Amino acid sequence: MRRHIGFGTKAVHVGSEPDHTGAVTPPIYLSSTFKQPDATMSGKYIYSRGANPTRERLEKSIASLEEAKYALAFSSGMAAIDAVLRMLKPGDHIIALDNLYGGTLRLLKDLNNRYNIKVTFTDLTNLENLEKAITPETKMVFLETPSNPLLKIVDIKEVSRRAHEKGLIVVVDNTFATPYNQRPLTLGADIVIHSLTKYLSGHSDIIGGAVALNNDEYYEKIYFNRVSTGGILSPFDSWLTLRGIRTLHLRVERHNYNAMKIAEYLANHEKIEKVYYPGLKEHPGHEVAKRQMITPKGEPGYGGMVSFKLKADLKNTIKFLNSLRIITLAVSLGGVESLIHAPITGIYRHMSKEEVGKMGITENFIRFSVGVEDVEDLIGDLEQALRKID
Repeated sequence: MRRHIGFGTKAVHVGSEPDHTGAVTPPIYLSSTFKQPDATMSGKYIYSRGANPTRERLEKSIASLEEAKYALAFSSGMAAIDAVLRMLKPGDHIIALDNLYGGTLRLLKDLNNRYNIKVTFTDLTNLENLEKAITPETKMVFLETPSNPLLKIVDIKEVSRRAHEKGLIVVVDNTFATPYNQRPLTLGADIVIHSLTKYLSGHSDIIGGAVALNNDEYYEKIYFNRVSTGGILSPFDSWLTLRGIRTLHLRVERHNYNAMKIAEYLANHEKIEKVYYPGLKEHPGHEVAKRQMITPKGEPGYGGMVSFKLKADLKNTIKFLNSLRIITLAVSLGGVESLIHAPITGIYRHMSKEEVGKMGITENFIRFSVGVEDVEDLIGDLEQALRKID
């Protein structure tokens, strides 16, 4: 018998243990405040902005899946990122991947402009760029891998090794990979961030975020920031996310399978200019992804996100998107249903065409969150829509 329980067993059971009533499905503790045993206010739970039993169960589950000592749940992924960045002070310097989620880019630029926390955006797939960007004021390296939406792959282990030689904190947004495909803390990262809105909840019905880590000092700072700013996840959303996690391993296996099939289909289609998917051998980060994106089964898991460029102008790109019948035209990702959109009309619509163009996001660029439907139906839907464009 193996000494440690597997990922699927942890997903189903950790945080969802029956309570004193024997309820197999954990209850939701909606109370904002808790009766104290005495006037010293010494109860474990006092006020739900600090701690709540339902949210605590979710945090226990996330920590288990990320192989972390601690986890903290937030009202959104951006609230989680904000709490981590609040560890810094004016004059500090961040090195960030040049391709990040638009909301993260916006927040980092705001820190740069208003709070004198300097940010250098650079391509961290080239490790020499990391070395060149480090200054005496550098305190943190912030990255996504795979990145949103270009699916860049950064070598977490090597970035962490080089960053730690300089005493830097390494933060990895693991939303696209999920802990099923990748566990950054085991590769040397200090802090892992998730948008719970995506794969961990998995049903497009909550907004949430999380941080997972092992360092006691960082945990205390981030916990203080959450209590102070109030960006907590509600008990009901915590319960929904915990319910979603119980099928995470099953869903991600299907996401991985479907996305690989669709990436291969698109890569061989005459109306597709380029496909971005780390599972394809021609992807520049394939070898790194093959090494660090490893499922609990010991096999590579490249995730459920596929980006691609059509051989089309904006008019035909919109025509393609409007022609889809099964795949839903919507922002966000990680739900059981397939979602698709053109980022230039989504989170990046407030940026200039030149700015997004430098990032490689063009009018014909599509981001596709591949769901768990029958892959033959998804391919059929793509095919009939592709036939509609000139």
